[in-house]
Amino acid sequence: MIGIFGAGVVGSRVAESLSVESQTPIVVFDSSQIVAQRLVRRLSETNSLIKSGSRSELHSAKVVVVAGPLPHAPVAKEFLENGVSVVSTSDDISDCLNLLSLSDLATENNVTSIIGAASSPGMSGLLVRNLSKEFDLVDEVHIALHGTGGPACARQHHRALSGQSMGWHDGEWLRRPAGSGRELCWFPEPVGAYDCYRGELPDPLLIKRAFPELVRVTARVSATRRDRVFSRMPMLIPPRAEGGMGGLRVEVRGTKNDERVVDVVGVAERVGQVAGVVSGCVARSISIGEISQPGAFVLGELSLPNEVLLSRVLACGVQAHSFVRA
Repeated sequence: MIGIFGAGVVGSRVAESLSVESQTPIVVFDSSQIVAQRLVRRLSETNSLIKSGSRSELHSAKVVVVAGPLPHAPVAKEFLENGVSVVSTSDDISDCLNLLSLSDLATENNVTSIIGAASSPGMSGLLVRNLSKEFDLVDEVHIALHGTGGPACARQHHRALSGQSMGWHDGEWLRRPAGSGRELCWFPEPVGAYDCYRGELPDPLLIKRAFPELVRVTARVSATRRDRVFSRMPMLIPPRAEGGMGGLRVEVRGTKNDERVVDVVGVAERVGQVAGVVSGCVARSISIGEISQPGAFVLGELSLPNEVLLSRVLACGVQAHSFVRA
């Protein structure tokens, strides 16, 4: 059985992905029972094995996708203690660090914890691992993200512009003010070009873990002037139910045949859709035993079947676009 904790935008996309691709029973839990039941009614025509359930019912699942509001660490700890594997969609630095600290707990209970299985982080790690196969040596990775998923994601995007960004630079972690370091980043159409700024994002932390050989890792997020001006104030306008078309840009630099090479790949899709498909594919891999090693992991690590996961994500309709040199 696969459990889904949270029936918001991302949780709904997880359920949609699993209901089409998996014949495993699915149990959906949300703090609002009506929301969970509405989602189940909509998907039951596609998959009769999906149902809504209580939080305690998820303790009987083999794996649970935690797709609710942050923080995820306390929820993940609850399931790991009950011998349930966890897939987290968290995109908060502190929360991801707390999730990584639960690695020993996961090992003790012989279960798996996958951290940051969303768009960025998550899809970004899979794309970096795929691009790295074309290099003799990869030493730089630069991530840019545009768009948000549901309201919780929009609030996290707002906070990310008001904190401190983390970046790995020549052997040390550097902290710089979020909202600084403007860079024009091109995303696949129909997204196009956006000014992106340093943000308090977990991608550098998780990608550095998956690729310890890297010399430099950065992550930026798109923002308007209004976003930056009001980032240090509470959100005055409630976020929309779901953001529009989003974008992910992954730039990998390294050497091949003693030459300096730069490859860029991007994704143009709703952020919640990408996050739901990625976490759903990871949960499915755990449920069928493709991922079985105990402990905490991030996407892109060599110990995970990254190639299988990426091919499955792409088969679910998420398209990766390569930037072609002139």
